[in-house]
Amino acid sequence: MMSIRDFVERHYHHFNAGALSDCAESLNGFLSNNGRLLITLAGAMSTSGIGRSLAPAIRDQKVHAICCTGANLEEDLFRLVAVSNYEKITDWRGMTSEDDAELATRGLNRITDVAIPEEEAIRYIEKPLLQLWKDAEAAGDCRFPHEYLYDLLLHSDLEFDGDPADSWLMAAADANLPLFVPGWEDSTLGNILVARVIDCTIQSPDIVKSGLHAMQSLADWYREDDSPTGILQVGGGIAGDFPICVVPMLRQDVGQDVEFWAWFAQISESRPSYGGYSGAPPNEKISWGKLGVDTPRFVIESDATIVLPLLLACLEL
Repeated sequence: MMSIRDFVERHYHHFNAGALSDCAESLNGFLSNNGRLLITLAGAMSTSGIGRSLAPAIRDQKVHAICCTGANLEEDLFRLVAVSNYEKITDWRGMTSEDDAELATRGLNRITDVAIPEEEAIRYIEKPLLQLWKDAEAAGDCRFPHEYLYDLLLHSDLEFDGDPADSWLMAAADANLPLFVPGWEDSTLGNILVARVIDCTIQSPDIVKSGLHAMQSLADWYREDDSPTGILQVGGGIAGDFPICVVPMLRQDVGQDVEFWAWFAQISESRPSYGGYSGAPPNEKISWGKLGVDTPRFVIESDATIVLPLLLACLEL
């Protein structure tokens, strides 16, 4: 049977299909030459089930760091503990306001065509996570958001509803993969921490390190290895722009002569004409000092939930 990589090479030649094929070939070459790859995750990639594709790539050491939104961080964990309680919404385009209100009364939170159960996913995680926060406060500890979740996955008695092999966060925890989560407060668990501060269960949100700490940690990671470092930007937003900015920060603000990002690709359906970062073309990043003129650059204008699994499947073992 033809492998996915062979299928892509044979059938994908032009337009976005050709861009995907070219990107896969280039990325394989980059990784085989000891390149390091940071993947960014925006949107609802975790809820789409991207862990099935991303977790094997992490285990095969094809992914060396991840920058994601707080939502992608937690939603992979939510799937792991409650996926059988998720509800598929087949006619989501025909949903009325009353239909969504009915979902709310049943404790279901909709993301396009899938609904996340409040009790089985969110509240189930809140209880052991709250205890970790209390323990951290008592010890005067302060950690990154993902470090608390790594602790839950590796050292607690969580009951898994899904297959841990399909969880990218579990694969990352097992590998102690560097994670960077800017804007974590824009997430369900971030909101819950603030709520517990307001009701005085927790005295201060300072038990969780901020995005500024994450940028400092990213700068350390970027400089710790002389290997060429590339970035695969899935979507855009804060998850995409935050990590790529580490290079101009180090070069222009710190005054260190670090290398530009050595490889770049973005998967996005956004267009440049609206002025948003998600649609900004790679060449624009040269003007900001993020990429060099000679940095290999690829743009795949398509749905990341379709493209990213194909791209990851094309990576050589």
